[in-house]
Amino acid sequence: MTIPLPGFRLLLVLAALLLAGTPSRAQNIVLMVNGEPITDFDIEQRSKLDQLTTQKTPARQEVINELIDDRVKMKEGKKYGVDPGVSDINQSYEGMAQRMRISTDQLTKSLEVKGVRPETLKSRMKAEMVWTSLVRGRFKEKLMVGERDVAQAVQAQTGDKLQIEGTEYKMQPIVLIVPRGSSPAFLETRHKEAEQYRARVGSCEEANSLFRSTPNATIRDVVTKTTAELPEALRKVLDDTPIGHLTAPETTKAGIEMVVLCSRKPTMIDTPKKREVREKMYQEKYEKTQKAYLEDLRKAAMIEYRNR
Repeated sequence: MTIPLPGFRLLLVLAALLLAGTPSRAQNIVLMVNGEPITDFDIEQRSKLDQLTTQKTPARQEVINELIDDRVKMKEGKKYGVDPGVSDINQSYEGMAQRMRISTDQLTKSLEVKGVRPETLKSRMKAEMVWTSLVRGRFKEKLMVGERDVAQAVQAQTGDKLQIEGTEYKMQPIVLIVPRGSSPAFLETRHKEAEQYRARVGSCEEANSLFRSTPNATIRDVVTKTTAELPEALRKVLDDTPIGHLTAPETTKAGIEMVVLCSRKPTMIDTPKKREVREKMYQEKYEKTQKAYLEDLRKAAMIEYRNR
C-alpha cells in the first residue's frame, strides 16, 4: 500500500507528537512539593552529585528528602523576596572552582564526566544561598552571641579569666626624618620642631594636611589597635593623649617619631580563642535555628507522592 505524500507527512508529525508526549522513565514525576515536581531524573542527578561530594552512595529516600528541603527553601525565599540571580549563582560556581584551583570549564567537565549536569550543582547552591540569607536575616537577633557568654565559655574551657571590655585606638604614626650620622645639634633642632608641631596639631585632619606637605616628614596610614595588642606603657601614653593631638616625640632609627591619636573608644577585646569559641557558639545556634525553621516549613508543605 502506497501512502500519499501528504498523508505520510501527517503520520510523521503524529509520531513525533506521540514520542514527545511519552516521557522517559527519567522524567517520571515521583512527587509534588507545593506544586513543584520532583522527577526520577532529579533524584538520579542529586544522587550522583552526593556520591561525588561525599564518596558514598546515598539512600534514595535521603536524596528525596534533600530535594524536598530545596523546594521548601526556594518557596520560602520567594515569599520573602530572596531570589539570587543568574550572575550570583555563576559567581558562586566560579568561587567553588577557584577554591579547587581549577577553571569553571574544568569544573563543568569534571561534573559531566561523572554524569552530573552543572545545573544540578547550581540548583543546590542556589537553595543554600537562599536558605542562609533567610535564616540570618529573619533570626539575626536570635543568632547573636553575647561577649560575656563567650568569655564565660572560654573560662570554663581554659580556666582563664578574660577581660571583656577594652579600648580601641585609631592612630597615625608620624616621622620627622633624621639622616644617619646627623649631629646632636641637628637632632635637638628636630626635637624642637616636633614640640612646635605638637602645639599646632588639634586633629587628624590637621596632622594629615601639615605632614603631607612638610619636607623630610611622613605620616602613615591609620592603624587600629586594641588594648590586647599594645604594651601597657604605650596604652598609658595613648590614654593620656587628648584625641587629635600628638604623643611626645621619641628618637628612633627612623628619626623623631610621634603618633597622632585619631580616636579612642570602648570595644570588646578579641583573642584567637574567643573567636574560635564565638564561631562555634554561633554555628550551634544557627544549626538549631535552621533545623527548627525547616521542620516547621516541611510540616506546612504539601507533599504528594505519585510513584513509590
